[in-house]
Amino acid sequence: MGKYPVFLMFAGLFSLAGCSSESPATPPVSEMTFATAEGGKIAWADYRGQWVLVNYWAEWCKPCLEEIPELNDVDGIVGVTVMAVNFDGISGDELTELGQRMNITFTMLADDPAPAFGWTMPGALPVTFVVNPDGELTETLLGPQTEDGLMALMGIDPGH
Repeated sequence: MGKYPVFLMFAGLFSLAGCSSESPATPPVSEMTFATAEGGKIAWADYRGQWVLVNYWAEWCKPCLEEIPELNDVDGIVGVTVMAVNFDGISGDELTELGQRMNITFTMLADDPAPAFGWTMPGALPVTFVVNPDGELTETLLGPQTEDGLMALMGIDPGH
């Protein structure tokens, strides 16, 4: 037997080595859960039927700090949930304490949902992903947001 048939046999075996019927697939959106800074879990499906704003922030980002009071107010509106993701990857007690110092009253996530949803992060902060009540990403907003601007975008009467 020559060198080439043996080579082709091994090449075929190696090409199949990565094949498996058990591929680690991303769970459907209806089954996705994310850890919160406080150690709990949230189920993404629980937010279906409402607007969800996922805001990326950092302590060193001045515009991020400026929009926190606005986002706190928006999170208090029925049918709207704001979630925060720390851009620097701070987690655990350090994240909880930082959120308290910065007066973030909305949910802080320990898990970054962007990779699970295939969202592309812009190269600047703050950034807010807007998900409509049907669960579809409708906007990626760059820069600090205001309550009035977010209400207009969602079509919610400013008088709530």
